Amino acid sequence: MHTLTATAAALLLAAGAVPAAAAAHPEPPGTDGVWRMDGYGTVLVLGGGVLQEHQTTAVSCLKGDTSRQTGPGTYAAPDGSVLTVRTVHDRDHALLAADSSVGHPKLRRLRALPAPCTRPAPTDPRTTFDVFWRTFEENYPFFAQKHIDWHAVRDRYRPLVHKDTTKDQLFGILGEMVRPLYDAHVTVVDGNRHFGQVRPGTEKPGPELDARVKTFIEARDLKDASSRQDFGAGRITYADLPGDLGYLRISGFGGYAGKDAPYTAEQAELDRALNTVLTRRRTERLKGLVIDLRVNGGGHDPLGIRIAERLTGTPYTAYAKRARNDPADPTRHTRPEPVPVVPAGAPRYTGPVAVLTGGSTVSAGETFTQALMDRPGRTVRIGQPTQGVFSDVMVRHLPDGLAFGLPNEEFLTRTGGTFDGTGIPPQLTEPVFTKEEFAKNRDSAFDRAVNLLSGRG
Repeated sequence: MHTLTATAAALLLAAGAVPAAAAAHPEPPGTDGVWRMDGYGTVLVLGGGVLQEHQTTAVSCLKGDTSRQTGPGTYAAPDGSVLTVRTVHDRDHALLAADSSVGHPKLRRLRALPAPCTRPAPTDPRTTFDVFWRTFEENYPFFAQKHIDWHAVRDRYRPLVHKDTTKDQLFGILGEMVRPLYDAHVTVVDGNRHFGQVRPGTEKPGPELDARVKTFIEARDLKDASSRQDFGAGRITYADLPGDLGYLRISGFGGYAGKDAPYTAEQAELDRALNTVLTRRRTERLKGLVIDLRVNGGGHDPLGIRIAERLTGTPYTAYAKRARNDPADPTRHTRPEPVPVVPAGAPRYTGPVAVLTGGSTVSAGETFTQALMDRPGRTVRIGQPTQGVFSDVMVRHLPDGLAFGLPNEEFLTRTGGTFDGTGIPPQLTEPVFTKEEFAKNRDSAFDRAVNLLSGRG
C-alpha cells in the first residue's frame, strides 16, 4: 500500500480555523466528509461513491488516488487493494484499513478542505522543487540517522532551479538531492525513468538476479531434494531436503496472481501454496525448515504475517508500527500499533526454523524477518544484514507530472528499537551470493542452515 500524510493547513482547520459558510452547513452522515490522517500528510474526501486522496504539505495540496466505493465504508483502490473506513468512539474519529497493509491510521474529521486544495497548484519548476523538498522535510524520519542536513540540501540545489528548468533537468536535480540517503524506499519517477538506490555494498533484487540465484540453488542446493514445487508465478519454491528438512524460498510478497491482480488474489495464491506445503503429514515429520529470503523484493506485509501465523502455535506480537506525526519535529510519532501473529486455523509447523537473509532482502522481506524474531520456538537468522527499509512507501505526485516515493514509518521491536538503515543482522554470519561463492560453487549460508537443523553444528 502507498501510505498517506499530515499538514499544517489541516491542523489549523482541525483547531477551528474554518470558513464560516462551511461551519454553518450540516455535516454528511456516516463517514462521508473530509478527514485528516494522523501522521501521513494526507486529507481524504469521502462522498459521491468515491474516496479522493489529497496529498498535502504546508505549502501545497495535490490530488492523489481516487478509489471507488464498493460497499458501506469500503473502496477499491487503483492498486487492487480494498480500503475500509470505520468510525470509532464518535462520528468525528475513524480508522482507515487497507487489506494489503498492516496497521490502522487514525482519521479526524475536518469541516472543510484546506485552502490550498481548493485552487489549482502552480506547475512551474520552483513550485515543483518546493513541494518535493517540503514533503521530505515534513515526513522523512531518518535525516539525523543518516547525517543529512536537509536545509543545506535545499540551499545548495534550489538556486539551480528557475522558470526555464526542463522536467528532464529537474528529474536529475531531485535525484541528486536524495542520492546521499541511500534509501531503497526513496524514488523519483518520470514516466519510464526511475531513480532509486540501495545501501552501498548491496545489490537491488530484480528478475535477473532472482533468475540467476534460483538456477544456482536448484542445481546445487536442491539437487538431492524431492517434491520440489513452484507456486505464485515462480516466486515461491518448496522442496523436501534429505534428513526430513524442508526448504521454502520466497522471492517476494506479491506478484503471485498476475499483473494488476487484487490483493485478495495474491492472498489466495499464498494460501494455496501453504496448504500444499504445510500438510499435517509433512509438518509432523519435519525436523527443521529453511526459509530463504536472500533475494526478496518485498511486497505486502500482511502476506508475511500470514506465513508467520502458520509457523506458531502461540499468539505473539510481530512488531509495532508508527509514523512520523509532526511536520516540524521528526522525533514525534503516532502511537505505536502492535501487529499480532495469531496461530492459523490450518496445519502449522512450529519446529526449528533457519531464516536466510542478505542485502537483497528488502522491505516486506524484512518485516517478515522481523516478524519471526520473537517467534515462539527455535528460530535462527543466517547470512548477511537485510537492506534496512521497512516503511510503506508514500507515493507522491508533483505539479509538473513527476512522481516520487519516500518512507515515513518505523517498525519497532519489543524493546522499541528499529533496524532502519542498517538492516536486521544475522545471528550467524555467512557470505551470500558473492563472486567467490558462485565461482567455487558454494552456498555457505544454506549449508550452515542445513547442518544446524540436522544437529551437525
